[in-house]
Amino acid sequence: MNYVTQSKTRLGTITMASDGKALTGLWFNDGKYFGETLDNDTLEKDLPIFEDTRRWLDIYFTGKNPDFIPKIKLSGSDFRLSVWKILKEIPYGRTVTYGQIAAKIAKQRGLGQMSAQAVGGAVGHNPISIIIPCHRVLGTDGSLTGYAGGLERKTKLLELENSSLE
Repeated sequence: MNYVTQSKTRLGTITMASDGKALTGLWFNDGKYFGETLDNDTLEKDLPIFEDTRRWLDIYFTGKNPDFIPKIKLSGSDFRLSVWKILKEIPYGRTVTYGQIAAKIAKQRGLGQMSAQAVGGAVGHNPISIIIPCHRVLGTDGSLTGYAGGLERKTKLLELENSSLE
């Protein structure tokens, strides 16, 4: 069973999803991969995890780095999970490139190289936006590329954090 609820933010309405215990999804309602991990067995209900997530978002949208992370549960391929793990490690106010993530995964897997495009696909399908900060990933040349919530939102999120390239 999936549970969902919505919350309004200064950048648009967000839908949150949970398995009843942990956050499993967080998408801007008009985002490219909205609700990708949801199935037909979904019930709208408010849960403690949604209260925690709203509190996190409220702190975040005031321009502060929340000092906690709501409980999250991710499902995906080993590759996607490894990319999302790296995303979670990007500090507030910092950015990395798709190429840097690709190099890190290649090293972890004992490979000579890894496709930055493959990394980009995994980043784009991140089911818990903002909290797992896919908006902090830039093109190899530092350009703003790809964000399922839209480049305008990505820009605003990075401005909110006063981000700089790591």
